[in-house]
Amino acid sequence: MADSKNPNTSIRLYRYLCQSIVGTEDHVKRIRSVNAVMDNLQSSKDVTFITSGSFGEGLEMRGSDLDVMMVEKWFDVCEELKSRYHPNKIHLLMERDDVKPCYTLLRLVNSRSSEIIRSCDEHNGKQYLSSALYKQSFVNDEIKIIHGPCFSDKNGEIDFAACLHCKTWISPAIQWVSRSSNSWPSHEVKQSITDHGVLFVPIGAKGSQRENLEWRVSFSVGEKFLINTFTHTQLLCYALLKIILKDVIAIHSECKDLLCSYFLKTIIFWISEELPQSTWKPGNLIPCFMRCFSRLIYCVEHSVCLHYFIPENNMFENKIEGRSRGILLEKLYTLYSYGWRCILFSDQISNFHVSIWNFPIEPHILYVDDVNKILNSKFKKWRNTLFKSQYVQKMFEKGICQTLRCQQPSIKDVYKYFISMCSSGLAQRISLDSTLNNNKNLNKQYKSCLSTLLQSVNHDAVSGWLMLASLFYKTKQYSKALYIIKYSISKCTPEKLCHYSAVSDYQRIYLNSFQKTSFVNLEKLMFVDDIHFKSDSLLAPHELQSNLKFLDLFPATAYAYFLEFLCQYHLNNARQCQDAVQFLKLVIEENYLTTRFKAKESYILLEIALQLLGHNESA
Repeated sequence: MADSKNPNTSIRLYRYLCQSIVGTEDHVKRIRSVNAVMDNLQSSKDVTFITSGSFGEGLEMRGSDLDVMMVEKWFDVCEELKSRYHPNKIHLLMERDDVKPCYTLLRLVNSRSSEIIRSCDEHNGKQYLSSALYKQSFVNDEIKIIHGPCFSDKNGEIDFAACLHCKTWISPAIQWVSRSSNSWPSHEVKQSITDHGVLFVPIGAKGSQRENLEWRVSFSVGEKFLINTFTHTQLLCYALLKIILKDVIAIHSECKDLLCSYFLKTIIFWISEELPQSTWKPGNLIPCFMRCFSRLIYCVEHSVCLHYFIPENNMFENKIEGRSRGILLEKLYTLYSYGWRCILFSDQISNFHVSIWNFPIEPHILYVDDVNKILNSKFKKWRNTLFKSQYVQKMFEKGICQTLRCQQPSIKDVYKYFISMCSSGLAQRISLDSTLNNNKNLNKQYKSCLSTLLQSVNHDAVSGWLMLASLFYKTKQYSKALYIIKYSISKCTPEKLCHYSAVSDYQRIYLNSFQKTSFVNLEKLMFVDDIHFKSDSLLAPHELQSNLKFLDLFPATAYAYFLEFLCQYHLNNARQCQDAVQFLKLVIEENYLTTRFKAKESYILLEIALQLLGHNESA
């Protein structure tokens, strides 16, 4: 088709993807910065966290994965025996004889841990760490789902993979270092990748006689380095391939499990070695995408997809063959016959029409669309997991240190954001028990909670202040609480934003003035976050305590009027109680700065208020 060679068509598609699907280059960088800070805050001397999957790469689209790798530091994996071993570490030796490329056995060389020995299995008179038993050791009341190398929490929202680390670059991948003579990847990037070594994830080669013993070599860290060097056009090509796979190819039952995103990423890596980086530009988006799609067809035709770092591993071997391969090829041929327009079979892109995109997109429009993506980001789920962590105190202290050390303002802002989140969680652990005999100790606890909460007002416009009002309520300082509540309500103005909502035209105009600000400052000025209570929160009103076992997030606007009601109730102000209940009802009816997903929580607040007033039938 003629327009496939027209740079203007590529540029229009590029703009459309930036606005509607992937986000701008700045948005992708923002996700990566947040991931880097979260990983750093959660990591400790025992475990390193690495956000991986699509979200870890900065891609957040429909169906994007939220995967987290946990690298356990007390393991030491090496290729050769050492003359000396650290007594407090578990030493493992790679053995690759009669093992498929990209896989290895891990022989136990030295360990004092009886728990690790229980995760080992004997083979030929030697003890090997079993990938199957190792995964099973993580199963508990919270983690019950194991799939592939990962295990999931009970809600299935985040996939975790417990990994082991070899600090050195392994010999099967040594040829990669010198293979490419082109400019990509650069020598500096290669050096960074090899300096980080490799990981091992607990899964064996499918069909192997020792599948439960084997571990797969993972280059996830190196792959993140490579993805981070991509131009935005390269990243959009990758996104388009993923969309075609998930929305068009995988919907056919015969093709559902044949291809995966990792194959597509591998194909783009190989092509990136062949093409100069200057090729990957917005005006070439369609030709670059079609080249990638053509290579995918070639790989399926010949049942060959070589691993990028260890080409001896043909990832299509024993997978893309027989009748299923023929069906897949037929689908791919049909799609390819439509040229670049095959992407329009995806309902995500079906509304793209070349003629509509003749006009230039103003930068502020792209900025607003990036804000919309923040509102609906998976980052919020990941952030809430951090908030509930038992290590929130350590994360808070680490965040303070990193903020003082950090030289990059945008990263420093992200650390401040998480310090604010952690402060809210920490304050809920401080006892405010008025039955303590030592008034001096009680006053110390109160001041500690107050100073902690004053640091929690920097991650959104309202919730930190309402937490402060909760402290005054718990300590029976109702007038102070009401003063803070009224201030909080005054900030809940129509142009404010809440999570999982959409930016309106009115808000778009207001947001134009914020284009130059960081997303962290935007959150502080414009976002109204939910109220996050821990299940054992010492700061939550006692009237709410029995519900915290089932609910932990409450819309800020609804909670503000609920807390106002409680204060007026204890001050015996009947008229003001009725007014607060009426405003709470209005917030619920109009979904004011909340969403329909939070209706249940808002109604529970209303029910409690009505019961306290004795209106049991209405409640």
